[in-house]
Amino acid sequence: MILVTGGAGMIGSNLVSALNAAGHDHILVVDDLTDGTKFRNIADLRIADYEDKDTFLARIERDEDLELDVVFHQGACSSTTEWDGRFMMNENYAWSKTLMAYCLRRQIPFIYASSAAVYGSSSTFSEEPENETPLNVYGYSKKLFDDYVRRTALSRDEHSPVVGLRYFNVYGPREAHKGTMASVAYHLYQQVGKGENPKLFGAWDGYGAGEQSRDFIHVADVADVALWCWNAEISGIFNCGTGRAEPFRTIAETVVATLGRGNIDYIDFPDHLKGRYQSFTQADISRLRGAGYNGAFRDVASGVRDYIEWLKTRPSS
Repeated sequence: MILVTGGAGMIGSNLVSALNAAGHDHILVVDDLTDGTKFRNIADLRIADYEDKDTFLARIERDEDLELDVVFHQGACSSTTEWDGRFMMNENYAWSKTLMAYCLRRQIPFIYASSAAVYGSSSTFSEEPENETPLNVYGYSKKLFDDYVRRTALSRDEHSPVVGLRYFNVYGPREAHKGTMASVAYHLYQQVGKGENPKLFGAWDGYGAGEQSRDFIHVADVADVALWCWNAEISGIFNCGTGRAEPFRTIAETVVATLGRGNIDYIDFPDHLKGRYQSFTQADISRLRGAGYNGAFRDVASGVRDYIEWLKTRPSS
């Protein structure tokens, strides 16, 4: 059995889709469907079973033998604007520690979601502790678990595979449920679809209007990396990005060109994000390449265009 926690979320459901495409359907999805709209993300996928997160966690704490072949741990609170630190640490840190301990005891490969948010205000995006300066409690929760993994698993001479993937700015199908935390590509598509102009932040932090830049990675490329890590039986913490920083303006221009209407409007940079916003990210993927991954990554223009075409066929997703 393959376990995907957060399997009804954006990255989790795309992992399930990629597993299906590779011929796997013996998949256990674990999630919290309090937001029932997330069912749409897995309604067209093949899984063997679904289990609520709390019920599943109790089974892990009892150390039941679940006969798992691999764990893809994607379940987390991913809101960078959530400031309930107690909630965040329970969801992203304590839950992850419990699940990894189970996997290490039973020699199960454990591939988990870290985040580029650990880098925060840093201008260097390589996987070293000195580069990690998170700007919010979400980024801190991810950094703390990465540190725990380094200390308790990766420091051992022998252990089952453990991989942390530091996701940069992920966009693509099956993210409608994320609301304000959905990708910029999704929000700009929605704006243009309603007859509005796409809106981007104006000049701020030394960047011109729309020129703040991130490493944007299509979710299908993320899934490819995760499945490769499982098959390669490697361990380590790796950046999961394209290695390219591209401006938000390129996303807006691609949305406008694909839909054939709209002009970019620039709005004042919001006060509540000042000092808490990454104006530039670019993954150093040399460690991932050094481990043997040679897959290609979509650039923003091709990836966003593909995503918009997909959205046009499934407007609720």
